[in-house]
Amino acid sequence: MHRKISSIINAVAPISEKALAKILDLISYKIVKKGDLLAEVGQWNNLEYFVIDGIFKSYLHTPNGDSITISFFMQNSIISPSTTRNNAGKSIINIKALSDGEIATMDAMAFEKLMIEDVEIREFGNAVLRSELMAKVQKEIALASLKGKDKLHFLRRNYPNIENCIPHSDIASYLGITPISLSRLRTES
Repeated sequence: MHRKISSIINAVAPISEKALAKILDLISYKIVKKGDLLAEVGQWNNLEYFVIDGIFKSYLHTPNGDSITISFFMQNSIISPSTTRNNAGKSIINIKALSDGEIATMDAMAFEKLMIEDVEIREFGNAVLRSELMAKVQKEIALASLKGKDKLHFLRRNYPNIENCIPHSDIASYLGITPISLSRLRTES
């Protein structure tokens, strides 16, 4: 299992075996079921997450109770860093498993301490933050400037085959369109 974490980390920012061993010492593994919540708005959450297998989404509820999908996290990825999804240790977003899967977790404070002590780990952590920022900016620009069909192409480019794996209502929510519009776009594509 540690090999999977190693490949996820090295895909973001290659680090030495010595630095990797420090991170691996913090890792715990967990099997999750479809529908499990990893984080819930207002609840304490001090974990960093690696997606070993499965699909997850971050989302919020509108005042009307509608679910708005913010991001998807696929196999072999890192869920948004703790510093970007928490305020004073409490989650500002929900994170839910959209399929059965497996995650690796580590204490965010212990990881932050490693970042202070080890320059390679700091560079990895900063690379994760930069990647998160770029993904958010690209999504914001795409959804603000693209027409429906191009939004669907953006989704397919960033999350290959996701349409066959999760409810289309989550995809429509992510794209900022109705499920009916998504169905129409899929038929046209």
